[in-house]
Amino acid sequence: MADISKYLIVRHLRSESTTHVLHYRRGRLVRSGPGLSFWFSPMSASIAEVPVDDREIPLALTARTADYQDVTVQGVVTCRVVDAQAAAKRIDFTIDNALGTHNKRPLEKLQLAVAQLAQQHASEWIAKRPIREVLRDGPEAVRERVREALDGDEGIATLGLATVSVRISSIVPSPDLERALEAPMREKIQQESDEAAFARRALAVEKERAIQENELKNQIELARREEELIAQRGSNTKRQALEDAEARTISSQSEAARARTLADGQAESIRLVEGAKVEQERARMQIQEGVSPAVLAALAARELAGKLQRIDHLHLGGDALGPLLTELATAGTRALEEKTKTKSS
Repeated sequence: MADISKYLIVRHLRSESTTHVLHYRRGRLVRSGPGLSFWFSPMSASIAEVPVDDREIPLALTARTADYQDVTVQGVVTCRVVDAQAAAKRIDFTIDNALGTHNKRPLEKLQLAVAQLAQQHASEWIAKRPIREVLRDGPEAVRERVREALDGDEGIATLGLATVSVRISSIVPSPDLERALEAPMREKIQQESDEAAFARRALAVEKERAIQENELKNQIELARREEELIAQRGSNTKRQALEDAEARTISSQSEAARARTLADGQAESIRLVEGAKVEQERARMQIQEGVSPAVLAALAARELAGKLQRIDHLHLGGDALGPLLTELATAGTRALEEKTKTKSS
């Protein structure tokens, strides 16, 4: 809105940079441009103020598809005035010279014209397609169709407008139709969920089976190792028993050899001793061969006396002493004779 100040019979107008001001005097355009500031006479001046900033025009319509299903389209069309003079010729943008406000509602007319044109092209596009295609292609297809229609429309060009952007936020069917369309998808999602749950359960069962098989394999392996251990222990015990038996056999053989050696030594010792005794006895017998019976009797008596511990009674008869005394006398006589011979010589 322009800012108008009153000074006596003249007025001063100051506009913003987003508005294009057209100053007419007596039917002729004397000033034109955005953000103007000037003095004018209210008696002869006619001023139009055209906004040139971007304007967002809401787009909302209900259209029917080729298969007679209603959909609601919502969006926004953004446009702006690029030719202020053309817009001012088609729509009244004149302002009050005292207040600076528009005498009519030009912006509403401008927005209505754009909205009706956009709704027309959107409805035409939707009417040629079934509901599933409309919902599948969605806002993007409608947006492109409306944008192409607005850019190529001569009515928009004559209004001095240019389309900045078109945004279609949603295309929604009726609640009943939406529920009907969602039912198969909901069933599909539920089926996929059930299949996923079944797959998870199957995977869990498979994992459990794998775990059980692994445990069984471990048990089999442990049993096999235990069997090998038992066999090894038996083998070790058997080998130990054989080694102990061999050791006992060797010990017995060694003991027998030692005993045999000892017995041989003892036998040899006995043989030598007995041999010596025999030789001694032989020598004694040889010595005694030339000895008289009396001497032998004396020797026998001496040996007997050495072996007896005590003699309680000793009885010597005449038969025993006679020969002994005779032999003793003979021996004494022989000894004296031999001594005499020795001295004579």
